[in-house]
Amino acid sequence: MIHPIRDRIDARLLLSILALTFLGLLSIYSAMHTAGLEQVFQRQLTWVIIGLVALVVTSLVDWKLWRFLAYPIYGASIFSLVLVLLFGRTVYGSTSWLVLAGLQFQPSEFCKLATVLALARFLTTPGRSITIPKDFILASGFVLLPVILTMVEPDAGTALVFLAVYIPILYWAGASGLFVASLLSPIVVVVAALIGPAAFGISIALVLLLLFGLGGIRFSSAFIFAGSALSGMFVQFIFDRLAPHQQKRILTFLNPAVDPLGAGYNIIQAKIAVGSGGLFGKGFLHGTQTQLRFVPKQWTDFIFCVPGEEFGFVGAILILALFAVVLLRGLSIAVTSRNPFAGFVALGITSIIGIHVFVNIGMELGLLPVVGIPLPFLSYGGSFFLSTSLMMGLLLNLYAKRSEY
Repeated sequence: MIHPIRDRIDARLLLSILALTFLGLLSIYSAMHTAGLEQVFQRQLTWVIIGLVALVVTSLVDWKLWRFLAYPIYGASIFSLVLVLLFGRTVYGSTSWLVLAGLQFQPSEFCKLATVLALARFLTTPGRSITIPKDFILASGFVLLPVILTMVEPDAGTALVFLAVYIPILYWAGASGLFVASLLSPIVVVVAALIGPAAFGISIALVLLLLFGLGGIRFSSAFIFAGSALSGMFVQFIFDRLAPHQQKRILTFLNPAVDPLGAGYNIIQAKIAVGSGGLFGKGFLHGTQTQLRFVPKQWTDFIFCVPGEEFGFVGAILILALFAVVLLRGLSIAVTSRNPFAGFVALGITSIIGIHVFVNIGMELGLLPVVGIPLPFLSYGGSFFLSTSLMMGLLLNLYAKRSEY
């Protein structure tokens, strides 16, 4: 039996989006109301309404139009990043904002979707293959260009998202597991080397096992292993040549107590907030860390500590479960879409959301360094919510048209 509504609307995805948006508004209101920022909250509420309207519109527009406009959209987004460097407004040390007709927005947020669209169109063009060196270089150029422009701002968090999204897209496009491992293993070993000798040794052993499992004893595997090991060995050499503030960030990530009143302050206070929530939390508007604003501007990148304290372990698990539904539905749409372009776009959007969730919550729990990545649907920010809404609308669109080729 055919169910027109069920077959065209992914109810689980849509309800999860709406639930996360509602929880985000509750958290932002709780974090702001004692700071006298009611007008700022109303601004976010306006952006949420605009974002939900954009979600509906995007879900109804023919997805094939996105393929047709993929390159122009990408070109416009790159041009906007250049304008940011020339005429952008600096906020918290990063020149990431443009002001147009009195409206301030962050072009890099929209460039994430634009890059996914351009990559999807390029990799699904007949005759293109990621296994051809020229095509791999061209595809990498689509990613490296916004990475360079956002690093100059500087916005390391956004640059990280572009790079991280490229990994699953490469694998989806046909790159071998060994090739993907060659990109990831040096990063893992370097991070482990920063933690200590024991972690470095364990990471080297894991890389060796992974490479052996993927390709056996081959020259390429040996080359990757040697490169990873050397990367870890040179960590101290490179660390000694970093600027003092860069060294402090790394040391604070490894041990926030190194600078408890400076670089490590936010991490320590966020962990206290989440941990003090207990099983069921302290109640809405009753979180001491939240209401006394121990975490500066906690409604932005450190928003997860607010529901973690006020709704406790149960609330935190609910948020994680809702994100899990969004990610699983996104992967399902990528797998079931008959059109290759649609599959790539669904995978790219899902990867963007997944990276934001993983890095944001990881840094709030002290598991990852603080790089300034907001939490989808929950963090304050009009540009971010609108860009996320556009991606979710496109994902719902792809679900409705998943049978089209």
